[in-house]
Amino acid sequence: MIYYIFFSLVLVGAIFCAIRMASADFKRRIIPDVYLFPFLFAGLLTTTFFPWPVTISDSVIGGAMGYCLGLIVGFIFDKIKPNQKYPPIGMGDIKLLGAGGIWFGTLGLSIAMIISCILAYIWNWKRKDKYIPFAPFFLIGGFLSLIIIQFLL
Repeated sequence: MIYYIFFSLVLVGAIFCAIRMASADFKRRIIPDVYLFPFLFAGLLTTTFFPWPVTISDSVIGGAMGYCLGLIVGFIFDKIKPNQKYPPIGMGDIKLLGAGGIWFGTLGLSIAMIISCILAYIWNWKRKDKYIPFAPFFLIGGFLSLIIIQFLL
């Protein structure tokens, strides 16, 4: 009984952190570490101790893959268009990709990235903004990737 209560509290805390990160990125263009690190820690707790569709080894590999992927994309875009007023991808987005890799694993991270990039592209196509808040789209893509992994694969 206590096991399920603790699992529920961890998930509620992670959902709260995810909502706060998405709203902060949408409003202020920043992903606060005060929500990002508990989200990451909750992902480590969940994949280690609770029933989750991602194993701990896949979770750690996914976290490293997400972080490295974010760094590579940021480096490439910075070399394509140097000296911009704002960097193409922020460190909060890179850390969020690492945390997403922990929550979703390698396959889930790939699915979440594809879905979030498509959603962000559609949003930018409609709004024509210079800045795309990636956290809301990535968290929606991550939620959909968990559903796909759990029920379709």
